[in-house]
Amino acid sequence: MSNSNIKSIIEAILFSSEKPVLIEQIKEVIEDASYQQIRQVLMELNQEYLQNQRGIRIVEVAGGFQMVTSEEMYPFLRKFFKKKKQSLSRATLETLAIIAYKQPITKMEIESLRKVKVDGLINNLKEMGLIKTVGRKKSPGRPYLYGTTREFLEFFGLKSLEELPKVENSSVSFSLGNYYNKNNQTNGKEKDGTQQNSS
Repeated sequence: MSNSNIKSIIEAILFSSEKPVLIEQIKEVIEDASYQQIRQVLMELNQEYLQNQRGIRIVEVAGGFQMVTSEEMYPFLRKFFKKKKQSLSRATLETLAIIAYKQPITKMEIESLRKVKVDGLINNLKEMGLIKTVGRKKSPGRPYLYGTTREFLEFFGLKSLEELPKVENSSVSFSLGNYYNKNNQTNGKEKDGTQQNSS
């Protein structure tokens, strides 16, 4: 199979997928292509988009690759969709930040840090797919432990948890809040349209 054919197939796969696509998934479709060849084609495609000033980019998110809108197109897409961004309340963001930085963590431990009940917030975050149950703590009552999901990485545009801003223990929610606001304002991945609905 020629390189141009491989490029067309990969482009079609990324365009049709609402989620980041793993190289392994692409290889299942293009069996003759090597992992290195697939990665190289992904880089070439993105370089073509950049050089030709196209309105799309290919970014690496949560271990996979995804086709997104370029930052330059953001103001125009805002006008096109005319929808308010999906937002997280301050309380929800604070709870999510504690989980992200302290995981795995129990509900009681979260409540100890926030000084309020978080049952409803945890349920909301689970429904959004941003957190999940990752096990049980070996302590009386065997409480559930919570951690973030791959969808969490996608939502914040992170490759891995290692990209979370480095912070002191006392400012985890402030740091994640700043990152969230910055990401919502400048991230080329448009969250106003269909990609928001897939989160």
